[in-house]
Amino acid sequence: MTWKVYRFGELTTKKLYEVLKLRVDVFVVEQNCAYPEIDGLDSQCIHLVYSENETILAYARLVPAGTKYEVPSIGRVVVREEARGRGLASQLLKRCIAYISEEWKADAIKLQGQVYLEEFYQSFGFQSISDYYDEDGIPHVDMEWIRDYL
Repeated sequence: MTWKVYRFGELTTKKLYEVLKLRVDVFVVEQNCAYPEIDGLDSQCIHLVYSENETILAYARLVPAGTKYEVPSIGRVVVREEARGRGLASQLLKRCIAYISEEWKADAIKLQGQVYLEEFYQSFGFQSISDYYDEDGIPHVDMEWIRDYL
């Protein structure tokens, strides 16, 4: 059982393939949503990965400030279907917030959350900052975490 942080250049071809396959398996296949999963941002991001027995079970992409938003953002938050219900999503989000606030010294973090996860993100201090909107056929809401909230 390991949590590991990777810069894009540190991902082996095999690890990158596993990350992209997990993202496609969940966001494209499971959610039946055809959209541009490979969006050109991965090379600029930090990749947070949780693995057991060399299988990736949880993953998130940390996007630096100035790349997508003026502040850092969290995206592609995913837990493999068979690993859900074990608290990995909570551990993953805590690690994302810790990395961004400690390593990047950020006081704010944005994310585009699926509406059904709004309360989950709120439990970590994220506040909704937009109305609900459709993103590739799935209801989303923009959310922001501000350091002072915690």
